[in-house]
Amino acid sequence: MIPIYVSQAFLWIVVAGLALVVLALIRQVGVLHERLAPVGALTNAGGPAVGQPAPLLRAVALDGTRLELGTRRASGRSLLLLFVARSCPICKTLIPVARDVARAERLDVLFLGDADLAEQQALIAEFGIAPCDFVNGPEIGMAYRVDKLPHAAFLDPAGMLVAKGLVNSREHLESLVVAQETGFGSIQDFVRAKQAAA
Repeated sequence: MIPIYVSQAFLWIVVAGLALVVLALIRQVGVLHERLAPVGALTNAGGPAVGQPAPLLRAVALDGTRLELGTRRASGRSLLLLFVARSCPICKTLIPVARDVARAERLDVLFLGDADLAEQQALIAEFGIAPCDFVNGPEIGMAYRVDKLPHAAFLDPAGMLVAKGLVNSREHLESLVVAQETGFGSIQDFVRAKQAAA
């Protein structure tokens, strides 16, 4: 039979080995974190080009308000367009986040969908979206070539398309705002420019 002090010594050696493995893993996670580039909204090649005037579009909100997109905004504020659907679970997560980002950054936000009117009314009721802030119809999504949801586009007060892309987190939404501040249409463009300068 093995004496107790030998088994306890063996256990302490195992614990010390595990502690070293955990420290090595922590170091590797840190190295990996440094190597990963910042990620922003995933841009697609189709649709209007970033840095160009947004397409001039007319729409009617669910309350009957007539809207013009792609023109100088009377409010003097930038506009976040967020394409959503009730059947999209990520969209349901992002709706309150988009409203929070809009409030914090002093933006206007317009939600857009392309579904049955009853479905859209259920969505706005669920999240307390004002009917004047929701447009239902395929025209705007087709103009921006939205193929996956949630998709966002960010227009400055003059009607220029500053940034666009597939979004699924607060960081992605905020990257659209940062694009206006930095002058780069996406985080990926910023990283490429930084690498080219180096």
